[in-house]
Amino acid sequence: MLKRWVTNPGAAGWIAPGMRESALEFHRSMPGYAVTPLVEAPGVAEALGVGSLWVKDESDRFGLPAFKVLGASWAVNKALGPARTFAELAALVAGRRITLVTATDGNHGRALAYLARLLGLRSRIYVPAGLPADPVQAIRDEGADVVDTGLTYDDTVRAAAASVRDGDVLIQDTAWPGYEEVPRWIVAGYSTLFAELDAQHPGEIGLVVIPTGVGSLLQAAIEHYRTPGRRTSVLAVEPVTAACVTESLAAGHPVTVDTSSPTIMAGLNCGTVSTIAWPTIRNGLDAATTVTDTETRAAQSLLRSHHIPTGPCGAATLAALRTADHLHPSTTVVLVNTER
Repeated sequence: MLKRWVTNPGAAGWIAPGMRESALEFHRSMPGYAVTPLVEAPGVAEALGVGSLWVKDESDRFGLPAFKVLGASWAVNKALGPARTFAELAALVAGRRITLVTATDGNHGRALAYLARLLGLRSRIYVPAGLPADPVQAIRDEGADVVDTGLTYDDTVRAAAASVRDGDVLIQDTAWPGYEEVPRWIVAGYSTLFAELDAQHPGEIGLVVIPTGVGSLLQAAIEHYRTPGRRTSVLAVEPVTAACVTESLAAGHPVTVDTSSPTIMAGLNCGTVSTIAWPTIRNGLDAATTVTDTETRAAQSLLRSHHIPTGPCGAATLAALRTADHLHPSTTVVLVNTER
């Protein structure tokens, strides 16, 4: 697939409908909660020719190496509770024989296994072919039963859903017809990241760049910034080999892409847009673009040289900006570093 930029000129005028659910107080009640850093990188801003550049660094969230636990924890709370605090949730599920189930390309599954361990529950995590040994072992280390399917990510999601029996609770971070409530809770959980960002950077942000897989974090970002009075643009970034959002935005309807080609951005290697994310993306996303593994490695090296411990998915944001040719010299940019 060729690299491409796709723009959506009408997105800036769209307002996200409905009330946004806040998970912030629940997250504050969880053991080890801390606001993740917002790090300024003036050297990178100068190199890009923008006014300022900041990185919302999700490389250590509750001791886990990614933001995913924000969505998983809120969804588990809503599915098994809901409770006002994590301690109340733990009391509600004490002694119950529950297995939390999901498919994952790494961090969501580890987050769910971590939550199951904290709550005294079981977890069963399905992983696709090609997932590196280290993230798989990290999931096992949380006490999960890991099922290596040998399938693509999309097929692994289907396998996990088909496996659910009595006592199992599916906590999947993508939606399809008939399975949309839990993914909505996951998107709501991600809102904590942007609520923190508002407090950390109360001034106007010109551009937020989001690493994108099925589109759940992207949905949370768009819904946060497409409210009255905000003028922040949102850019989605995907691997060139797994550009389901970019291709869907270009086509004007959801497009499934082949994800059998490997990429170092394993957490973004998704072939189908979440059904609940697509309407928000179609209406409110300003632009989407793709990056190569080579571009991402170079961006990762640059960010790490500025002491920002990013993984390939987070580095994809900078890789996208380095290929852009229309950045305004006064723009304030925030990159979301989703993992290390």
